[in-house]
Amino acid sequence: MSLPRCPWPGEDPLYVAYHDDEWGVPQYDDRALFEMLVLEGAQAGLSWITILRKRENYRRAFDGFDPAKIARYSPRRIEKLMGDAGIVRNRLKIEGAVLSARAYLDAMEKGPGFSKLLWDFVDGRPILNRPRTPKQVPAETDVSRAISKELARRGFKFVGPTIVYAFMQAVGMVNDHLVTCHRHPEFKG
Repeated sequence: MSLPRCPWPGEDPLYVAYHDDEWGVPQYDDRALFEMLVLEGAQAGLSWITILRKRENYRRAFDGFDPAKIARYSPRRIEKLMGDAGIVRNRLKIEGAVLSARAYLDAMEKGPGFSKLLWDFVDGRPILNRPRTPKQVPAETDVSRAISKELARRGFKFVGPTIVYAFMQAVGMVNDHLVTCHRHPEFKG
């Protein structure tokens, strides 16, 4: 018998593993947060499983999501990425990752650091929601709108409030596992 879980991963083993092991787990590592923000931006207009299947290709193509390297990408390097079938070949998204890397470095150098910048919006602790159905999970919130505004002000790209909310769910800033899911902290089985 399989564990009760949110319906969105379906039966896809990669998606189920992502749901069970990663989605909603609080992440405080600056670089891991940067990677997920870039991937969530790449996902805009696509399904998350598409990006999840390409994640290793993204890690290869984007130098392990090293912001210092990405921030220095030249127009020639961007053209090379445009020819990489292993990633989403969207010029705006690729150029957005470069600009976001520069904004990340600025946040790291001039403070407060990327993780602290993000987690301060939720007082350093995950928001625990108690959705009973997928329809009760919002696409964006006041907090995601505030983070979106701050990230955009700092020069990050592809950080609209819906993308930011999906990012918040992915990195555990908000827990939106259904109460009937084994990954919800209050799950009683």
